[in-house]
Amino acid sequence: MSMDVNDSLLDLIGNTPMMKLKSLDTGPCDLYVKLELNNPGGSIKDRVGLSIIEEAEKSGELKPGGTIIEATAGNTGIGLALIAALKGYKIILVIPDKMSREKILHLEGLGAEIILTRSDVPEGHPEYYQDMARKLAQETPGAFLANQFGNPANPTAHRTTTAPEIWEQMQGNIDAVVAGVGSGGTLTGLAEFFKSKDPSICMVAADPEGSIISDAVLKGEYNYDGGSWLVEGVGEDFIPDTFEVSLMDDAETVSDKEAFEVLQIILKEEGILGGSSTGTLVAAAAKWCRKQKEHKNVVTFICDTGNKYLSKAFNKAWLQDNNLLDLKIYGDLRDLINRRADQGEMISVNETDSLLVAYNRMRASDVSQIPVMNNNKLMGILDEEDLLFAVSKDQSSFSNNVSDYMMDHLDTLQFDASKDELLSILTEGKVAIIYDGETFIGFVTKVDLINYYRNKFK
Repeated sequence: MSMDVNDSLLDLIGNTPMMKLKSLDTGPCDLYVKLELNNPGGSIKDRVGLSIIEEAEKSGELKPGGTIIEATAGNTGIGLALIAALKGYKIILVIPDKMSREKILHLEGLGAEIILTRSDVPEGHPEYYQDMARKLAQETPGAFLANQFGNPANPTAHRTTTAPEIWEQMQGNIDAVVAGVGSGGTLTGLAEFFKSKDPSICMVAADPEGSIISDAVLKGEYNYDGGSWLVEGVGEDFIPDTFEVSLMDDAETVSDKEAFEVLQIILKEEGILGGSSTGTLVAAAAKWCRKQKEHKNVVTFICDTGNKYLSKAFNKAWLQDNNLLDLKIYGDLRDLINRRADQGEMISVNETDSLLVAYNRMRASDVSQIPVMNNNKLMGILDEEDLLFAVSKDQSSFSNNVSDYMMDHLDTLQFDASKDELLSILTEGKVAIIYDGETFIGFVTKVDLINYYRNKFK
């Protein structure tokens, strides 16, 4: 009996499974998702990375020892970096600064050189990520610009692999396909295949609010007005060369809030840990399904794994900071508290814990101060300055009790105190300690207040 063993990770790209969703209201339709998070690099962009590199090798644009350069929201970069590592190429990636830290760490682990640039500037600005990548490619000897936004190998990957797989898995019983537009290659390649099989198959663009893609599809014109969105990998302020608008039939616009809510639903009810663009696609597909008057089989994608977004999409503090949670609004200082101590959301230590325990918990939770609690009562606060002062004098202090170094003379505020009272404490370099009567409910830091004003500015 022969062994079923692959010779390379490259052989595992594609042939991802299909699954029917049951957790969302899809009206009269059935909604299916192709699990592209099962690709080796964790996303649908592995297909594009492989196609672009192999086509460049065939054409001679990419030679042994060459350098691959690309502007990317992360996933195409991961696909390219994975394949570059396996094939021995150097890779430099220009990435907008709104990308998740997990993606950047993944890329660095693969050996990619990362250049972070601004995510709030349009095409033509010197710090726009695609313009920077083009300039870098011109200045780098032996460079190959992957150019996912204009490279025909991008839609080719989906026309020749993704779409035929879907057709076979669904046995041709497809009425609509919903996908997002980042580079545009996915929808274009899918449309080229499906329209050749059955012109009545509806191609639907899923678009975040602020992007121009839905207007381009529905109105035939668009005007980018500086809109921004938090989901990564989909949505654009221009029409990529690889996106063929004429092949699209419809579009659905999805807010960030809708996208992140759907991610929570499919994780809790379907067990699918999808990335932020998955939320946009699945939410858009469900919205489109609910508008239909008769049964249709609709296909969309779990385009990448949520492992790349744990610090954002699945982090309550980040979601709260970006107004993506349905939280009660009090109209007082409680609205500024990021983690509620009285609701078990704050990490804490007790008086007999060591400084090392406190340090490890502060690092793990990415906080600069930690409450010292005893039976739900606040006994004091240990901050990073106290800790630094102690261990810089004597490293053995790490084994000493927190109680020896914590601040226990605390300036506190009741939750209904004024903003002026809050500012008075924060401008003294202190953290504001908020109480509801005798109950400690949380901290307010300078960053919390700045974020409050940022959200009001929006």
